[in-house]
Amino acid sequence: MIEELKTFISVVEFNNFTKAAKHLNLSQPSVSNHIKSLERYFNTKLIDRSIKQKKIFLTENGEILYKRAKEIVTLLNITMNELHNDTENMEGHLKIGASLTIGEYILPQFLKEFCHKYPNIQVEILIENTKSICDKLSNISLDIGLVEGTVSSTNLNKCYFYEDKMVLALPYDEELNNKESIFEYLNNCVWIGREKGSGTREYMDMFLNNSKIQPKNMLVFGSNFAVKEAVKNNLGVTIISSLIANSSNKNKELKIIPLDNHFTRNFSYVLPNNITHSKVNDLFINEFKKFVLLL
Repeated sequence: MIEELKTFISVVEFNNFTKAAKHLNLSQPSVSNHIKSLERYFNTKLIDRSIKQKKIFLTENGEILYKRAKEIVTLLNITMNELHNDTENMEGHLKIGASLTIGEYILPQFLKEFCHKYPNIQVEILIENTKSICDKLSNISLDIGLVEGTVSSTNLNKCYFYEDKMVLALPYDEELNNKESIFEYLNNCVWIGREKGSGTREYMDMFLNNSKIQPKNMLVFGSNFAVKEAVKNNLGVTIISSLIANSSNKNKELKIIPLDNHFTRNFSYVLPNNITHSKVNDLFINEFKKFVLLL
């Protein structure tokens, strides 16, 4: 039954029988048999398949079983770790969702240290915007989320781990020396931002609304690096994390202007509510919190 549940979880998360079979190192008929076995055991339809679109759709009972299966497998992993692992030899698998600022500018250095210290823990990283990460946590498709921006779901628990300051970033060659000339300039230039749903975009929209600025034009990019490079290349201006802009400011590639405390935000780690978390989860969070204290 446990193997069938693991197969079911993989089919749901890959949204594809063939990809799930490859991931599990099983034949596709074996995967199909596992799903049929579960449907017989629970006497209900779990998955509908569209032959034309080659897609799968969970039934209402399939949604229920997916969440319960995740809890069962997580609890078994916790039990296995408690019986056989000490901290130094911890084993396990983590699915981490990170929003772009954290995923691009904090996680890489942390993972270098974490994976060296705990080589038997497999870490899978998904980098998307805050809203997408929170949606996947609510569906228990991820173990931990590391996000900026607003977390409003009642299905999630959040805890702050880092205070980030947003700054106004302009091309370095602009000669702007006083507040009046800066805001006159901002009213007549192109703004560069992330997509809706991004934590960074929330703050840019807030700045525009508070300053009563109507952008002449808006360019939208899907990564912080692209936003920064666009400003460096004189395409426009943006509101961006100081984590991203500081090095370019020191290198005289960007000009940054600090903003008031309304533009200080907290990064959070987020966990699905009402499920038992593994020792590997707790270990990752504790090590990550220690790491960010040194930033």
